[in-house]
Amino acid sequence: MNMPVWLWVEKTENTWGPIVRSASVPGLSVTATAHVKAVNWALGDGNTVRCEGPGTPYDKAMGIKDSPDCGHRYKKTSRELPKCTYPVTATAQWDITWQSTLGDTGQISMTQQAGTQLRIGEAIPVLVDPDGGEVAAPAKGGCG
Repeated sequence: MNMPVWLWVEKTENTWGPIVRSASVPGLSVTATAHVKAVNWALGDGNTVRCEGPGTPYDKAMGIKDSPDCGHRYKKTSRELPKCTYPVTATAQWDITWQSTLGDTGQISMTQQAGTQLRIGEAIPVLVDPDGGEVAAPAKGGCG
């Protein structure tokens, strides 16, 4: 708990856009362009984080620091929750613009949602006897 959690979307055409598609019939063609405007992350602890970009993928070389653009810190472990996890939902807000060869234009908004479960634990210090004596690790509670 209280460790930085980095949030990001793997940036592909289908997850971030832009997606450009056209359709035609004799005398008319319509082109639509879709892209993600933002992602709202419902983190299961009552907090929601809105990220205007896809976020930065975490790499262990970055150590223990906050995400530069899309992250969260949980204040409590998930030990007391069902399945010992926080339910996390990402809702992408898509903006879709279209135009026809007849000069008509428009805009449509839609959302796309995906979810996962996230276990948040806590670091437990273990004291080591420098003289080589036995040391018992603290008992784990709840989720093991």
